Amino acid sequence: MAKQKTAYVCNDCGAEYTKWQGQCLACQEWNTLTRILLGPATTPSAPKNFKRRGISGDAGGPSASVQTLDKINLEEQPRFTTTVGEFDRVLGGGLVPGSAVLMGGNPGAGKSTLLLQIMCQMSQAVDALYVTGEESLQQVGMRAKRLGLPTDKLKMLTETNIEEITRVAEECQPKIIVIDSIQVMHSADVASAPGSVSQVRECAAYLIQYAKQTGTALFLVGHVTKDGNLAGPKVLEHMIDCFMMLEGNDDSRFRTLRGQKNRFGAVNELGVFAMTETGLKEVKNPSAIFLARTEEVSPGSLVVVLWEGTRPLLVEIQALVDASQYGNPRRIAVGLDQNRVAMLLAVLHRHGGLFMADQDVFVNVVGGVKVAETSADLALILAIVSSFKDTALPRELVVFGEVGLAGEIRPVPSGQERLQEAAKHGFTRAIVPKANAPKKPIPGMKVIAVSKLSEAIEAL
Repeated sequence: MAKQKTAYVCNDCGAEYTKWQGQCLACQEWNTLTRILLGPATTPSAPKNFKRRGISGDAGGPSASVQTLDKINLEEQPRFTTTVGEFDRVLGGGLVPGSAVLMGGNPGAGKSTLLLQIMCQMSQAVDALYVTGEESLQQVGMRAKRLGLPTDKLKMLTETNIEEITRVAEECQPKIIVIDSIQVMHSADVASAPGSVSQVRECAAYLIQYAKQTGTALFLVGHVTKDGNLAGPKVLEHMIDCFMMLEGNDDSRFRTLRGQKNRFGAVNELGVFAMTETGLKEVKNPSAIFLARTEEVSPGSLVVVLWEGTRPLLVEIQALVDASQYGNPRRIAVGLDQNRVAMLLAVLHRHGGLFMADQDVFVNVVGGVKVAETSADLALILAIVSSFKDTALPRELVVFGEVGLAGEIRPVPSGQERLQEAAKHGFTRAIVPKANAPKKPIPGMKVIAVSKLSEAIEAL
């Protein structure tokens, strides 16, 4: 009898080793290696029409065929809507047949609720299968009844074995499958516990291959770690076509769905939802939600125009500067990169002439939005100056622009579209980089173009 081989796999990054060691050399984490048994190279018992091999070949053919690039059919695959506009926006215009979509998020963010809403609506037009491995069918049914969803055509299955799931899918022939969640799925041919790196990797590869060969749209629900990253091997994010994160604070009724990877659309597309008693409802005009400002004008408040995916988004940035009561001044940022805030304070001191080494600086993005792009640099600096000088800025003022280390104001993409969006919401004044100044005047708006930080401070 042949000796069974073993391997050691890192639970964080998925790196494999032939023997145990205390530290993973790939991700530098300690005590993350798990021993797994390597079974014989057998193929899981799959449906008769499902051939597990290269996903690029024809599922029904005997072998993969080679084609030249000019002979490939370039007709765009037809998409079908999920009946939710904000969800379609993040997907890039709709759901592509045969695509694999991974959705992650914190516990309680609303992943299962949102997918259940979508599946109940889509099942009225196409065959859909919802596979739950964490909840009973009664729990899912009670949630659907509480949300008032149509439940007469959605097929349900409670199962964690992927071979059995694909066998049932072969009988039902659904156009859409939801797997909730991939961390609880297991394969009989992988000798490790569900949720381990090897199980998540093999189960995801098996399901994705089935989806590609049958043209079935696949949704995978993924857990996150305490750091907010997707649990399981990093290779999982490379295997799927679209990766989305559902974000939102526990004390906020708004949820943001951000596309972090998309092979069929724009990356960093943002969809906004509101949590209500009847589930997650899409917010079609998120700028109006994030601009719900008070009537009283206060220092340190300024509106910036961000660019999220394919559309502009207006959000309010607030800053509070106060004398430090301790020897080490605090720099706290909510919704912004704290290191970038410290860098911009140094630029403000060097090129703006404002010394804040003895001041506490607190900055916040209203509404729980996380700002990742650099177009908010200028607005952040001017909000800090407004709070430091205790001088309120006009409510009708909007600002955007990137600030360099030399104090120069750099242009940002889609400047014309940002100004037009601000004009639609009633803003009449704007401070923008000189290269983003519009060639034609925008009706009802006065645009001040600046090239240096000192010019922007003087323009206030």
